[in-house]
Amino acid sequence: MKKSVISNIVIAVSLISLPWISFAAEPLKQAGKSTLYQRILSTPTCELKKNITDTTGTSVAAFSRFYVYERKNDNNQEWLNVGPDSYGKTVGWLNDSCAIPWNMQMTLVFTNPVDRDPLLFFKDKASLTNIIDASQPESLLKPIRDALKADKPTAEILAQEPKEYVDFKNNFYLLPILQGEEVMNGQGFYERVLEIASVSKQDTLIKKNSKSTDPNTADKNANQVAPFKAAIVFVIDSTISMDPYISRTKEAVERVYQHIEKEKLQEQVRFGLISFRSSLKASDKLEYVTKVFADPNQVNTKEDFKKLSASLKQASVSTAYFAEDSYAGISQALNDINWNNFGARYMILITDASAIPGDDKLSSTGMDAAQLRLEAQHKGVAIYALHLKTPSGEKDHQVAATQYSDLTYNDFIHKSLYYPVNAGDVNEFGKKVDSLAKALSEQVKLAYQGEASVGNVLNAKDDNSDMLKDALLLSKAMQLAYLGDTKGTKAPTVFKAWIADKDFIKPTIPTAEPRILLTKSQLSDLSDVVSKIANAANDGLISADNMFSQLRSVAAAMGQDPSKLKSDSVTKIADLGLLGEYLDNIPYKSDVTGLDQDTWKSMSGLEQEKFIRNLNSKIRYYQKCNADVDRWISLAEGSDPRENVYPIPLEMLP
Repeated sequence: MKKSVISNIVIAVSLISLPWISFAAEPLKQAGKSTLYQRILSTPTCELKKNITDTTGTSVAAFSRFYVYERKNDNNQEWLNVGPDSYGKTVGWLNDSCAIPWNMQMTLVFTNPVDRDPLLFFKDKASLTNIIDASQPESLLKPIRDALKADKPTAEILAQEPKEYVDFKNNFYLLPILQGEEVMNGQGFYERVLEIASVSKQDTLIKKNSKSTDPNTADKNANQVAPFKAAIVFVIDSTISMDPYISRTKEAVERVYQHIEKEKLQEQVRFGLISFRSSLKASDKLEYVTKVFADPNQVNTKEDFKKLSASLKQASVSTAYFAEDSYAGISQALNDINWNNFGARYMILITDASAIPGDDKLSSTGMDAAQLRLEAQHKGVAIYALHLKTPSGEKDHQVAATQYSDLTYNDFIHKSLYYPVNAGDVNEFGKKVDSLAKALSEQVKLAYQGEASVGNVLNAKDDNSDMLKDALLLSKAMQLAYLGDTKGTKAPTVFKAWIADKDFIKPTIPTAEPRILLTKSQLSDLSDVVSKIANAANDGLISADNMFSQLRSVAAAMGQDPSKLKSDSVTKIADLGLLGEYLDNIPYKSDVTGLDQDTWKSMSGLEQEKFIRNLNSKIRYYQKCNADVDRWISLAEGSDPRENVYPIPLEMLP
């Protein structure tokens, strides 16, 4: 058996116009559920028939999502009367043997495969569990990995993921989760064991931004990623006291420009510059909250950058807080710069202060680190933070470190790109900026020449060696992502398999991340319920009894049985039935649903306030998702737009 490789897995839904469309009552409910309908996914063998007795039907695109309106047994075969949405429209009959039940509307997203082994797809749960339970899984994995490298058959494995990164954000693919559970592995770490299904089109998929449509050419130049370009955008604090760092940043860019001009990389590396201050509500003399001084799409030379950045100076007046609106600078860089022209996308935040929280009256974005991190991930932008720990900000250092560690957590290399500069030393800062900017641009040169980047230009004696190691690893990850977006490879036909969402050898590194696909109404309900929980929690700052009494009232208003709500067994938020059934059986742990009255009482005031801020930030994220027209996805052609879904990361669930 040849080694199977999963590549750019796509959902291809293209039902042809069917004259026999009819309308029925609501779909069948899932067993034990009052609001969830039975859903199935089609496979390539499915044919949609007007009548069960028809000899032929219409081919259906693989992984079309259908709702089941009726089940009928005919000649020992079960048939399903299906529709593309839950609003009464049926389009014909499918044989149950070709359909995959999809009760949890969840899909799986590959992480970048840099710095971990390829994810393995096991034929059965027992084979996977055997490795998960092992205290030393290396010995069990070695013969499997060796066989796969030699293209030899393995008894346990159906497939493994490709070498290149399959980018879910740019090209939505459906890798549905059929069931799952959270377990503790033999090394004492929690991970998820998931059964998934897979299907993709069987032709070579060359993306629209690929320069070549010849897959043979791509194979011959497997390591060549030209025209691989990089954008390095500095997002810099320009409030009082920042002039020395502004000047040193400009100097660093000029030095790097000399280097890239010498290497003739002007077309491959572009720099940008954005500055931020704080709210003009407190002082209009600050001139601006954020401002783009140099857009990397418009900067071609060192002289261009120098001219555009010349007017950047520190503010002449103080801001209302020590904290500044750095989140506004990050947001503008993410939203106002066209990153699509660059394979490597870097942002370097430079500040001596923490960020104004999203729920503060002076915040211009209403967003916190977690939401901006997810937005950066969506756009494929890596954020670095150089935090100037000046003596004047000593009381602010820990707040800033916590915020920026969260903001800069990179899902490619699975760590934060946060680097403090002790005492705000200008010389130390200068060395860091020089090293980082040069390392990132050097990686573009290596990628352009078709060389592997990791470890090629690392001076282990360098004072910034940890930062450089991260930069090199990240550069390799971006190359893999770029290759995955420009090369086309074939994917296997439909299969079911079991996977672990953490690397076997490095169990803190995720191999895949689940997303729950929520409709607009579900997301709206979730936002409404979380708002009610947040309001009750605010009341709970005064009295924990008031909080849970209010939540019981909310649950009763939502139709929950009042007698049940008074039961001694109803002690946690989850027991109140506030959250929709679409979150039932989802394999994730929640700080909200598991909260009980005694735990809330035992929390300090700061812990309770943090809990409330976390809820409010998630509400703002839901609101942003709801308004994000471009990212809503239809899972079946002809379905009502109300059935479109948005992929929500599990960390954003309450």
